[in-house]
Amino acid sequence: MEREPMRIREGYLVKKGSMFNTWKPMWVVLLEDGIEFYKRKADNSPKGMIPLKGSSIHSPCQDFGKRMFVFKLTVAKQQDHFFQAAYLEERDAWVRDIKKAIHCIDGGQRFARKSTRKSIRLPETINLSALYLSMKDPEKGIKELKLEKDKRVFNHCFTGTCVIDWLVSSSSVRNRKEGLLLASSLLSEGYLQPAGDTSKAAAEGLSDTPFLDLSDAYYYFPDSGFFCEGYSSDDDVVLKEEFRGTIVKQGCLLKQGHRRKNWKVRKFVLRDDPAYLHYYDPAGGEEPLGAIHLRGCVVTAVEDMPDTKKYDVDNILFEIITANEIHYYLQAASSTERTEWIKAIQSVARTGK
Repeated sequence: MEREPMRIREGYLVKKGSMFNTWKPMWVVLLEDGIEFYKRKADNSPKGMIPLKGSSIHSPCQDFGKRMFVFKLTVAKQQDHFFQAAYLEERDAWVRDIKKAIHCIDGGQRFARKSTRKSIRLPETINLSALYLSMKDPEKGIKELKLEKDKRVFNHCFTGTCVIDWLVSSSSVRNRKEGLLLASSLLSEGYLQPAGDTSKAAAEGLSDTPFLDLSDAYYYFPDSGFFCEGYSSDDDVVLKEEFRGTIVKQGCLLKQGHRRKNWKVRKFVLRDDPAYLHYYDPAGGEEPLGAIHLRGCVVTAVEDMPDTKKYDVDNILFEIITANEIHYYLQAASSTERTEWIKAIQSVARTGK
């Protein structure tokens, strides 16, 4: 029976059309032998497939001055395919995995993650369900804490380092490498859940291992009562709207008007449930002026605006393309803030409702 190709990486990217200079969001799946792209994540059949055998990848690709973080894949028939990632690290992760897949094809090898190259034998007596109950023991288990990061407070959670420390000290594993593998198994089976952008990104394949032995990677037990709350700076009052979700990020951005001529300052509030980016009059008012639905959206950095005079900007614009292909252009105060907004919106778009 023929083995199905491994799904190495998947996620939304912006892809250039083959005939016209149009860029559209696509759900892209990197397999061992090719790249499939879908109009939506839920689609059963791909819009197209790019074979990797005999292909080459080029990054950075600067063929499109206004678009940042673009990479080019040239197939054996000398046809070029262009993809745009949201930020530098995401582009580099895609390029790294595609290069490795091409190298494996050329060498007649199977693709394998770095973390799985060496076989680590766990004790056969380990039972994940029983281990989970031990980890939750009020006296001898992992202590649940209130942790703070990026202006958010995580309640009833713990760090990745604490998990590995406990596994080693309880003699569940012989060393931290075994602990990392066992923790990854607990994560994949749902006994542990990622909390925060760092651990969520790793769990979704943006790191060498799905579980991170780090003090700033947070996790929680699924039935522990975990919740996250956001708070603002002293200069920024949290609005008291009746929404179910927590505030992931908020602040003022410039938003381009629908007629692509005027820019206005709006206060934006990003929540994880429902997955919307609401915007308000910064002078006050409890009712939002509008909202951008983020579920299934693509967000990318851009250099300047299409079809308009360049607004006085320097690496601070970004674009949100919704699942139904509505384009929104926003401007942050700095390139660092832009990257923070992009990562926060990506996180909500992946996990929000």
